[in-house]
Amino acid sequence: PEYPKLAGQHPEYLAKQLTEFKEGKRKNAIMNGMAGALTPEDMRNIAAFYATKKAKDGVAKSPELVAAGERIYRGGIAKKSVPACAACHSPNGAGIPAQYPRLGGQHSDYTASQLTQFRDGIRKNSLQMSQVAAKLNDREIKALADYIAGLN
Repeated sequence: PEYPKLAGQHPEYLAKQLTEFKEGKRKNAIMNGMAGALTPEDMRNIAAFYATKKAKDGVAKSPELVAAGERIYRGGIAKKSVPACAACHSPNGAGIPAQYPRLGGQHSDYTASQLTQFRDGIRKNSLQMSQVAAKLNDREIKALADYIAGLN
């Protein structure tokens, strides 16, 4: 669960992430090494391959967290100026090709880790996500991650 589900992800998003791993804009010891040997054509081919696969449905774990996560995902947090996740990632978590990744069904541990890395300035390859995540506390991140895991 600490690694993302890539099946069904938008190919443009996957190719962008591979490019950013290769260029060092996104840091991960395993992925930086893997992407370092790839050509742009390799990246497009890998992205196209995963885009054609069907992702396995995810499952939320905590009804209490899911309710809080759904409120944030669908409506944001007005008092903190946190926009609704659904505005960019779509109401069903399908994302918007070439702009925003599919989130629905993603492992909650992975989603929580990425939001925390954006918040803490470790992951820096999306200014928009860094700005949004900077306003989230640990409980809000956990709730969002759990809701997203069950969003299929």
